[in-house]
Amino acid sequence: MGKITGFLEQARVSQSYDSVESRVQHYKEFVHILKDEDASKQGSRCMDCGIPFCHNGCPVNNIIPDFNDLVYLQDWEGAYRTLSLTNNFPEFTGRICPAPCEAACVLNINGDAVGIKSIEQAIVEKAYAEDWVTPRIPSVKTGKKVAVVGSGPAGMAAAQQLARAGHDVTLFEKNSRIGGLLRYGIPDFKLEKHIIDRRMAQMQAEGVTFKTNVAVGSQDYVAGVANTSTETISADELKAQFDAVILSIGSETPRDLPVPGRELKGVHYALEWLIPQNHEVAGDGANPISAKGKHVLVIGGGDTGADCVGTANRHGAASITQIEVMPKPVEQEDKSETSVWPYWPMKLRTSTSHDEGCTRDWAIATKSFEGAKGQVEVAKAVRVEWQGGKMTEIAGSEFDIKADLVLLAMGFTNPMQSVLDAFGIHKDARNNANASTEGEFAYKTNVDGVFVAGDVRRGQSLVVWAIREGRQAAYAVDKYLMGRSDLAA
Repeated sequence: MGKITGFLEQARVSQSYDSVESRVQHYKEFVHILKDEDASKQGSRCMDCGIPFCHNGCPVNNIIPDFNDLVYLQDWEGAYRTLSLTNNFPEFTGRICPAPCEAACVLNINGDAVGIKSIEQAIVEKAYAEDWVTPRIPSVKTGKKVAVVGSGPAGMAAAQQLARAGHDVTLFEKNSRIGGLLRYGIPDFKLEKHIIDRRMAQMQAEGVTFKTNVAVGSQDYVAGVANTSTETISADELKAQFDAVILSIGSETPRDLPVPGRELKGVHYALEWLIPQNHEVAGDGANPISAKGKHVLVIGGGDTGADCVGTANRHGAASITQIEVMPKPVEQEDKSETSVWPYWPMKLRTSTSHDEGCTRDWAIATKSFEGAKGQVEVAKAVRVEWQGGKMTEIAGSEFDIKADLVLLAMGFTNPMQSVLDAFGIHKDARNNANASTEGEFAYKTNVDGVFVAGDVRRGQSLVVWAIREGRQAAYAVDKYLMGRSDLAA
């Protein structure tokens, strides 16, 4: 701990943004990385707590006090080495993780947490600038072959770890580029895709083979799930050709809203709009759905809904309304309640997309959609109240919301069932792949040699949880193949 009194002397230094007026004109990132001196000041605020609760708050268990102190001391290379011990992709988490570590920071009990996320991003970008991010090529190859199906953060983490252990790893993706929802779900203004490409280059040098446009197990994909595959490999073929298989296919089945008028034109799943937008930004052709001059209604209050808001602002929507069926959260958690800290607090979260312009409302249920000539024009809604976990409509509170474009951003229910069925994998009560995370059979399914990691097992979750599960599944597979493992789990 280089600065014992730092937390008393320094206020939190937050990242700055481009102005709303400038950033809505493009799809590039607009968050400014901390300057070295600001990151150093921020690092000095770490308290060297007797129990660093931030470790438990972080799913990958980053060694946060250590790299905070190293940044304060301006030992950036040491900070990067420390950070990369636990996190394969800090450039992803430093941009899009909601930072549960900061919620668990001891300073957050009665003040402002250390800006851990901004320090993390500063570290990894410094590492890339100084060419410290280099391939870790194994000195010995094992001769074992592993297939990883699904190239989101769980699949990428598992593939990289296993390649570093000396296995021959092939990463399969049903769409045209690697990255999963990092590539095609998250807008470029939150994560530019060259950030993924530079990490892929490292992974290729380490021995990972990427195969895109390949569907595994089945081509039977439900509506709302992107799939540009041009070839298919069966589950039996995959098991025969590889010594182990990891399924990291995510939880892609979108939650629908089966109300009258759902079939009208202009009512879409969120990713039916966001994915083509990412294709357009990548130069793959225009998004067929435009929000320009339209009244946009986003149904769902989470991150995907916020991504819709930010994209609609960049399209030049006439108006944007976002509604959520749950009640409005408190704007600031009561930090006097010991039941909150160090856990993730339920409070109102306003993203940079909301700051760009949006009308938000809560405790609203959508009853139906109406329109003319097959095109949606209005959503019929009603206000609701919640008591004992049950929702009831408020009599006489019905109202209309003008909407030319409706985006359903209500989350995802489960992984593709056809893929799990092709392998014969047992499921849990939520139709996720059934596998434990502890013990001798961690991440292993009922099918010998087939493992699962990420949202396919745990359900819709955070990128940092996906990285954790990918790393731990890689450890389990390495141990399964070799009888032991030196990989960090």
